[in-house]
Amino acid sequence: MELGYQKIDKYDEQCVSEMAEHYRAILRLLGEDPDREGLLKSPERIAKAMLFCTNGYDLDPEAILRSAIFHEDYKQMVVVKDIEIYSLCEHHMVPFIGKAHVAYIPNGTIVGLSKIARVVDAYARRLQVQERLTKQIKDCIQNTLNPFGVAVVIEAQHMCMSMRGVQKQNSVTTTSDFTGAFMKDPKTREEFMNLIGVKLH
Repeated sequence: MELGYQKIDKYDEQCVSEMAEHYRAILRLLGEDPDREGLLKSPERIAKAMLFCTNGYDLDPEAILRSAIFHEDYKQMVVVKDIEIYSLCEHHMVPFIGKAHVAYIPNGTIVGLSKIARVVDAYARRLQVQERLTKQIKDCIQNTLNPFGVAVVIEAQHMCMSMRGVQKQNSVTTTSDFTGAFMKDPKTREEFMNLIGVKLH
C-alpha cells in the first residue's frame, strides 16, 4: 500500500491542453521562456487554476438550495455571516477577496446552512463584478425559498485597485441588496446590520 498524498485531478483534458497552449504563448509574449525548468509545467497549472476558480459556471445555485429544503415553522431571521469569497474581477481577471453576510426570514421552509455558503461560492467562482454577485445571491435565495425577505452584504478588497491601477491597498468595497422585510422595515434591516457588525453610510 502506497502511503502519502495522492492528488486527484478532475478536469477536461482537452480543455486544459488548449488553455495551456494559450498560456504558453502568453509567457513568450511576456518575454519569458516557457521551456525553462521553473515554467515547464506552469501553462497546465495555470489552466487548471483558472478552471477551478471559474467552476461556478458548472453549478446550479438554485438546485443547490433545493437539495436541502426543510419545512419548519420558524419566522425569525437566519444569518450566515463571514462567508469567505474568492472571485475574479471580469475587467482585469485578477482576484477580489472578502466575505459575504447573508440573511433570510423563513416563510414555512428553511435550508441547510452550508447550502447558503455553497450558493455564494457558485456565483463567486465566475468572472464577476461585486455588484452583480451581491444581486445574484439575493435573487437566488428569494426565488428558491420565497422567504419574507433576504439581505446580502459583501465586503471585499479588489486586487485591481491594490496591486495595479490606483494602488490603494487598504480600500474595501461594500455592496448590499435587500428584499421584503429587510427593504420595507428599517428596524429589521438595522438588526441585520448590527448582527454582522457592518455600517452602511
